[in-house]
Amino acid sequence: MKKILTLVLVSALGGVLTLSAYKLFIEKDNNITLSQTSDSIPIAIPVKYNATNTNLTSSVNIDFTTAAEKTINTVVHVKNTTISSGHMTIEDLFYGRRSQRQQIGTGSGVIISPDGYIITNNHVIVGAQSISITTNHNKTYEAELIGTDPKTDIALLKIDADEPLPYTTFADSNNAKIGEWVLAVGNPFNLTSTVTAGIISAKSRDLLGGNTQSFIQTDAAVNPGNSGGALVNTNGDLIGINTAITSQTGNYVGYSFAVPSNIAKKVVEDIMEYGNVQNGILGITGGSLNSETAEELGIDQTEGFYISEIIEDSGADKAGLKSGDIIKQLDNVKISKFSDLKGFLNTKRPNDIIEVTVLREGDEEIIPVKLLKNEIIVFPIIGVLKEIPISELKKHKTGYGLKISRLNGQYQNYWKKNGIQEGDIVTAINNIKISSVEDVEKILGNRSSNDPLRIELINSKGEKERYNFK
Repeated sequence: MKKILTLVLVSALGGVLTLSAYKLFIEKDNNITLSQTSDSIPIAIPVKYNATNTNLTSSVNIDFTTAAEKTINTVVHVKNTTISSGHMTIEDLFYGRRSQRQQIGTGSGVIISPDGYIITNNHVIVGAQSISITTNHNKTYEAELIGTDPKTDIALLKIDADEPLPYTTFADSNNAKIGEWVLAVGNPFNLTSTVTAGIISAKSRDLLGGNTQSFIQTDAAVNPGNSGGALVNTNGDLIGINTAITSQTGNYVGYSFAVPSNIAKKVVEDIMEYGNVQNGILGITGGSLNSETAEELGIDQTEGFYISEIIEDSGADKAGLKSGDIIKQLDNVKISKFSDLKGFLNTKRPNDIIEVTVLREGDEEIIPVKLLKNEIIVFPIIGVLKEIPISELKKHKTGYGLKISRLNGQYQNYWKKNGIQEGDIVTAINNIKISSVEDVEKILGNRSSNDPLRIELINSKGEKERYNFK
């Protein structure tokens, strides 16, 4: 027993001595080593813990409730009704009648004024015989179509309500930033206002590759029925009109696209003030820069818009822009590609003056340019059509029409074989008389790619001719 007690005491004493030696020598040495090497291992201390970081998660979490509350009652359900011809039966043929059926399309819209103006997509209401609006409080109104712009896919409606309506205010979409949180509010699947959240994943997107669009791209979920709905920032201000998705199934798969609010606002203001959209043009042709085009042109710039040609008597011509100039900025907006330039110009009108920053022979210059009215348009099959004064039209014994400024290269031989040449006058397209570029844009916007094309013109001999294309 004494031997066992002696063994226990010796073991305890040994442990005490060992622990004391560790505290005295080993632990002290470790502290010195850490302090001496702290400069070389900062990665081992990723977070500085102090009083200011105790609420770190609250500064990261974004509260969407305010934006949602401000927006959901301003987004409405849009229903359009069209009448289309159905399949003819034997009875229809016997009685000489045409069967007709109702087709209903749905989408969303955003109230933008207390007196009932509503913005939506043109494709939501195109061809509608009647349009009805249902608010988030289940009140239904008949809507009047005020105007449309097929090119930007924007339409303006109006309803008459008994009381002032809640509405969404426009924000400056130029200030929207990639990575910024946004909410998409709409009526997918015929539901009342539905909210989804995401971030802005890109700006100035050209979805079809035709250099005609400049969308805001987001990853907020958007589905059929969301078209015409609101894209808002965390303050609940409108930065875009949800318009399209990219999908093989027809449903949302990760990306959605919105018309920027600056473009939508300008289109609406033009429709209300002028009845159509007023487009101001620079008067240049060219293309976006990248590594391939830079190498072809023998320059070292891979971003910006390269000017290859200046249109005579345009604002660019009068201001002194030159072929070979590279546009780097318009006012305070950076220009990296054509869709940047197109998106900016879509917010401007004729007679607006903009500051154009160009790179010329290695030096940057800022040149003020006055935008002019667009008087030319490229029309499929024919070529370039141009507005001309009424005095020139009278020489062709007509009071309306556009002049063929340049024939389409692909069809040039066809037209020349038929005696049609540059300078002849196109007077009507699909039985609609044309007097302006806007008239042609409207015809193109309402025409399906499968629709036949009927062209009326006056040749150099003063003879009227008609051509049909399928």
